[in-house]
Amino acid sequence: MRMAEKNLWEIEDTLFAKNTGVICGVDEAGRGPLAGPVCAAAVILPPHLEIPGLDDSKKLPDKRRRELAPVIRAQAIAWGVAFASEKEIDEKNILQATFLAMERALSQLDGKADFALIDGNREKDFGLPVMTVVKGDSRSANIAAASILAKVARDDYMLKMAEIYPEYGFDIHKGYGTKAHYAALQRYGPCPIHRMTFLKKLYGEG
Repeated sequence: MRMAEKNLWEIEDTLFAKNTGVICGVDEAGRGPLAGPVCAAAVILPPHLEIPGLDDSKKLPDKRRRELAPVIRAQAIAWGVAFASEKEIDEKNILQATFLAMERALSQLDGKADFALIDGNREKDFGLPVMTVVKGDSRSANIAAASILAKVARDDYMLKMAEIYPEYGFDIHKGYGTKAHYAALQRYGPCPIHRMTFLKKLYGEG
Protein backbone atom coordinates (compact mmCIF):
# COMPACT_ATOMS: atom_id res chain seq x y z
CA MET A 1 0.00 0.00 0.00
CA ARG A 2 2.77 2.46 0.86
CA MET A 3 4.50 1.74 -2.44
CA ALA A 4 1.29 2.57 -4.32
CA GLU A 5 0.93 5.81 -2.38
CA LYS A 6 4.52 6.83 -3.16
CA ASN A 7 3.99 6.06 -6.83
CA LEU A 8 1.21 8.63 -6.91
CA TRP A 9 3.89 11.32 -6.78
CA GLU A 10 6.01 10.08 -9.72
CA ILE A 11 4.35 12.33 -12.32
CA GLU A 12 4.52 15.36 -10.06
CA ASP A 13 8.16 14.65 -9.18
CA THR A 14 9.10 14.59 -12.87
CA LEU A 15 7.45 17.99 -13.27
CA PHE A 16 8.96 19.40 -10.07
CA ALA A 17 12.39 18.50 -11.50
CA LYS A 18 11.59 20.75 -14.46
CA ASN A 19 10.72 23.67 -12.16
CA THR A 20 7.07 23.76 -13.18
CA GLY A 21 6.06 25.45 -9.94
CA VAL A 22 2.88 24.68 -8.03
CA ILE A 23 0.95 21.76 -9.50
CA CYS A 24 -2.76 21.10 -9.20
CA GLY A 25 -4.79 18.07 -10.23
CA VAL A 26 -8.15 18.32 -11.99
CA ASP A 27 -10.77 15.64 -12.45
CA GLU A 28 -14.51 15.34 -13.05
CA ALA A 29 -17.39 13.16 -11.98
CA GLY A 30 -20.65 12.60 -13.78
CA ARG A 31 -19.96 12.69 -17.49
CA GLY A 32 -22.06 9.61 -18.15
CA PRO A 33 -25.32 9.98 -16.18
CA LEU A 34 -28.70 10.73 -17.73
CA ALA A 35 -29.49 13.34 -15.09
CA GLY A 36 -27.85 16.00 -12.99
CA PRO A 37 -24.77 18.16 -13.46
CA VAL A 38 -21.20 17.27 -14.21
CA CYS A 39 -18.86 18.15 -11.35
CA ALA A 40 -15.16 19.01 -11.44
CA ALA A 41 -12.60 19.52 -8.71
CA ALA A 42 -9.15 21.08 -8.65
CA VAL A 43 -6.73 20.30 -5.82
CA ILE A 44 -3.23 21.43 -4.82
CA LEU A 45 -1.70 19.05 -2.28
CA PRO A 46 1.51 19.81 -0.40
CA PRO A 47 4.32 18.01 -2.27
CA HIS A 48 4.74 14.39 -1.18
CA LEU A 49 1.83 14.50 1.22
CA GLU A 50 0.76 10.93 1.95
CA ILE A 51 -2.93 10.39 2.61
CA PRO A 52 -3.42 6.71 3.48
CA GLY A 53 -5.85 5.07 1.09
CA LEU A 54 -5.75 7.86 -1.51
CA ASP A 55 -6.69 6.40 -4.90
CA ASP A 56 -8.95 6.75 -7.91
CA SER A 57 -12.41 7.51 -6.52
CA LYS A 58 -13.95 4.77 -8.69
CA LYS A 59 -11.86 2.17 -6.86
CA LEU A 60 -13.05 3.26 -3.43
CA PRO A 61 -16.34 2.49 -1.67
CA ASP A 62 -18.59 5.42 -0.86
CA LYS A 63 -17.78 5.23 2.85
CA ARG A 64 -14.03 5.50 2.20
CA ARG A 65 -14.47 8.40 -0.22
CA ARG A 66 -16.46 10.24 2.43
CA GLU A 67 -13.74 9.60 5.00
CA LEU A 68 -11.03 10.88 2.67
CA ALA A 69 -12.82 13.99 1.35
CA PRO A 70 -12.59 16.07 4.56
CA VAL A 71 -8.97 14.98 5.02
CA ILE A 72 -8.16 16.21 1.51
CA ARG A 73 -9.96 19.50 2.05
CA ALA A 74 -8.20 20.05 5.37
CA GLN A 75 -4.69 19.22 4.18
CA ALA A 76 -4.78 20.68 0.65
CA ILE A 77 -3.02 23.98 -0.01
CA ALA A 78 -6.08 24.92 -2.06
CA TRP A 79 -9.08 23.20 -3.59
CA GLY A 80 -12.16 24.04 -5.60
CA VAL A 81 -15.32 22.20 -6.62
CA ALA A 82 -17.70 23.39 -9.31
CA PHE A 83 -20.57 22.22 -11.49
CA ALA A 84 -21.94 22.62 -14.99
CA SER A 85 -25.69 22.10 -15.01
CA GLU A 86 -27.74 19.66 -17.06
CA LYS A 87 -28.97 22.67 -19.08
CA GLU A 88 -25.39 23.68 -19.87
CA ILE A 89 -24.67 20.06 -20.85
CA ASP A 90 -27.62 20.12 -23.26
CA GLU A 91 -26.60 23.50 -24.68
CA LYS A 92 -22.85 22.96 -25.01
CA ASN A 93 -22.39 19.14 -25.10
CA ILE A 94 -20.89 17.11 -22.29
CA LEU A 95 -17.23 17.72 -23.19
CA GLN A 96 -17.57 21.51 -23.26
CA ALA A 97 -19.67 21.46 -20.10
CA THR A 98 -16.97 19.38 -18.40
CA PHE A 99 -14.35 21.95 -19.42
CA LEU A 100 -16.63 24.69 -18.05
CA ALA A 101 -16.88 22.94 -14.68
CA MET A 102 -13.09 22.49 -14.67
CA GLU A 103 -12.57 26.20 -15.40
CA ARG A 104 -14.87 27.09 -12.53
CA ALA A 105 -13.04 24.75 -10.16
CA LEU A 106 -9.65 26.12 -11.21
CA SER A 107 -10.86 29.69 -10.68
CA GLN A 108 -11.45 28.86 -7.01
CA LEU A 109 -7.71 28.25 -6.56
CA ASP A 110 -7.18 32.02 -6.89
CA GLY A 111 -4.22 31.64 -9.23
CA LYS A 112 -2.23 29.54 -6.77
CA ALA A 113 -1.43 26.87 -9.40
CA ASP A 114 1.29 27.22 -12.03
CA PHE A 115 0.58 23.92 -13.81
CA ALA A 116 -2.43 21.62 -14.07
CA LEU A 117 -2.60 17.86 -14.45
CA ILE A 118 -5.89 16.99 -16.16
CA ASP A 119 -7.35 13.50 -15.99
CA GLY A 120 -8.03 12.00 -19.43
CA ASN A 121 -6.77 12.80 -22.91
CA ARG A 122 -8.63 16.01 -23.79
CA GLU A 123 -7.44 19.49 -22.96
CA LYS A 124 -8.19 23.14 -23.60
CA ASP A 125 -6.66 26.49 -22.73
CA PHE A 126 -7.32 26.95 -19.03
CA GLY A 127 -4.97 29.92 -18.77
CA LEU A 128 -2.02 27.92 -17.44
CA PRO A 129 0.16 25.08 -18.76
CA VAL A 130 -1.55 21.70 -18.61
CA MET A 131 -0.73 18.05 -19.15
CA THR A 132 -3.36 15.38 -19.70
CA VAL A 133 -2.87 12.07 -17.92
CA VAL A 134 -4.82 9.00 -19.04
CA LYS A 135 -6.10 7.19 -15.93
CA GLY A 136 -4.56 10.03 -13.97
CA ASP A 137 -6.86 9.44 -11.01
CA SER A 138 -4.87 6.27 -10.26
CA ARG A 139 -1.46 7.72 -11.20
CA SER A 140 -1.31 11.20 -9.66
CA ALA A 141 -1.89 12.19 -6.04
CA ASN A 142 -3.39 15.54 -6.98
CA ILE A 143 -5.74 14.08 -9.60
CA ALA A 144 -6.76 11.27 -7.22
CA ALA A 145 -7.64 13.84 -4.58
CA ALA A 146 -9.63 15.85 -7.13
CA SER A 147 -11.49 12.73 -8.26
CA ILE A 148 -12.64 12.06 -4.70
CA LEU A 149 -13.81 15.62 -4.06
CA ALA A 150 -15.70 15.73 -7.36
CA LYS A 151 -17.37 12.38 -6.82
CA VAL A 152 -18.47 13.14 -3.26
CA ALA A 153 -19.76 16.59 -4.20
CA ARG A 154 -21.79 15.26 -7.11
CA ASP A 155 -23.17 12.35 -5.09
CA ASP A 156 -24.25 14.80 -2.38
CA TYR A 157 -26.04 16.91 -4.99
CA MET A 158 -27.86 13.88 -6.36
CA LEU A 159 -28.91 12.85 -2.84
CA LYS A 160 -30.57 16.26 -2.50
CA MET A 161 -32.25 15.78 -5.88
CA ALA A 162 -33.54 12.40 -4.66
CA GLU A 163 -35.50 14.25 -1.99
CA ILE A 164 -37.08 16.52 -4.59
CA TYR A 165 -37.68 13.80 -7.20
CA PRO A 166 -37.96 10.59 -5.13
CA GLU A 167 -39.61 8.55 -7.88
CA TYR A 168 -36.38 8.25 -9.90
CA GLY A 169 -34.11 6.65 -7.30
CA PHE A 170 -31.32 9.20 -7.66
CA ASP A 171 -30.10 8.28 -4.18
CA ILE A 172 -29.26 4.80 -5.48
CA HIS A 173 -27.90 5.28 -9.01
CA LYS A 174 -26.96 9.01 -8.88
CA GLY A 175 -28.53 9.56 -12.31
CA TYR A 176 -26.73 6.82 -14.22
CA GLY A 177 -28.65 4.76 -16.75
CA THR A 178 -29.60 1.73 -14.70
CA LYS A 179 -32.56 -0.51 -15.46
CA ALA A 180 -34.45 1.02 -12.55
CA HIS A 181 -33.74 4.53 -13.83
CA TYR A 182 -34.95 3.71 -17.34
CA ALA A 183 -38.05 2.09 -15.87
CA ALA A 184 -38.78 5.28 -13.89
CA LEU A 185 -38.31 7.36 -17.05
CA GLN A 186 -40.77 5.15 -18.89
CA ARG A 187 -43.30 5.53 -16.10
CA TYR A 188 -42.88 9.18 -15.13
CA GLY A 189 -41.09 10.84 -18.04
CA PRO A 190 -38.11 13.15 -17.53
CA CYS A 191 -37.82 15.63 -14.68
CA PRO A 192 -36.19 19.08 -14.82
CA ILE A 193 -32.68 17.76 -14.06
CA HIS A 194 -32.60 15.16 -16.85
CA ARG A 195 -30.19 15.74 -19.74
CA MET A 196 -32.48 15.68 -22.73
CA THR A 197 -29.59 15.26 -25.16
CA PHE A 198 -28.84 11.99 -23.37
CA LEU A 199 -32.42 10.78 -23.81
CA LYS A 200 -32.82 11.14 -27.57
CA LYS A 201 -33.53 7.45 -28.05
CA LEU A 202 -36.42 7.71 -25.58
CA TYR A 203 -37.83 11.13 -26.43
CA GLY A 204 -36.54 12.11 -29.85
CA GLU A 205 -34.25 15.08 -30.34
CA GLY A 206 -35.38 16.87 -27.16
